[in-house]
Amino acid sequence: MNSFTDLEVWKKATILRNNITDLVKCFPAEEKYRLCDQIIRSSRSIGNNIAEGHGRFHYADAAKFLLNARGSAAETIDHLYIAMDNNIIVEKVFNSFKEDCEDCMKMINGYINFLRKQADNKPNP
Repeated sequence: MNSFTDLEVWKKATILRNNITDLVKCFPAEEKYRLCDQIIRSSRSIGNNIAEGHGRFHYADAAKFLLNARGSAAETIDHLYIAMDNNIIVEKVFNSFKEDCEDCMKMINGYINFLRKQADNKPNP
């Protein structure tokens, strides 16, 4: 694997980010610098942290950024709850995006486990 763009988890995060960007276009104007900004930032952070983790040499460094990515996915879910609680999105839309976030989190967990196994299988110098 040469680039983070080859990672399926990054591709999934990119789709989620783009869908969130489209979703907030229907949010009320007064939310532009509040909820819209927050949910866009958290959804972008998922892929950003996956990319940065991929660029790290050691498992522990990579895992730190992957944990941040997982946290950003959870934060995105919280912003979606706020949107639903404020009647900006309906429950069906919320559930669909929540599922996408949870899928990202599962894929991030899988990537962390993969890297952990790779680190465990490396011979000690």
